[in-house]
Amino acid sequence: MPYDFLLIIGGYLLGSVSTAVVTCRLMGLPDPRTQGSGNPGATNVLRLGGKKAAIITLAGDLLKGLVPSGAATLLGRPELAVAAVGLAAFIGHLYPLYFGFKGGKGVATALGVLFGLNLPVAGLTVLTWLGMALLTRISSASALTAFVLAPVYFYWLSGNPGATGLLALMTALIFWRHRRNIRNLLAGTEPRIGRKKP
Repeated sequence: MPYDFLLIIGGYLLGSVSTAVVTCRLMGLPDPRTQGSGNPGATNVLRLGGKKAAIITLAGDLLKGLVPSGAATLLGRPELAVAAVGLAAFIGHLYPLYFGFKGGKGVATALGVLFGLNLPVAGLTVLTWLGMALLTRISSASALTAFVLAPVYFYWLSGNPGATGLLALMTALIFWRHRRNIRNLLAGTEPRIGRKKP
């Protein structure tokens, strides 16, 4: 429907607002795309500017996923349409229109999408992340495990194959954006939570 198409475009445009870059500019911090790890996300902002800047970035990235998908849900759109709107916001975060298409890895925005789409699925995904974080103390491994299972949780609770497919695509993109982390995991060099990179 044209109405859903407008929601999808709006989701992408909102997702394209790079919270990390905007936060760093407002707080007089270095550009996260050129400093630290080069990733405009909360972890790199924490490294560059401390906890306050990182919390603002994390909250903004979550809201970029939550607001479009939550709005589509409140407007009574079907799950497939809600998932499409959320995916558009997520792609906006990865490839932002306003910032040279150089975005973050998408975990926080993807989690926001899940909160707007299906609250129980989002809760299970968060619990999976926390469980893996306690077990491995590795943030990337926790995120990758959580989002491998997110489409499984969704299909189990919803049974909607179309929306599940869009969530699986989101998971695939998260893995693509974490390919360097995956190489580090395989090499045993991925840093643990609370330890700085050498």
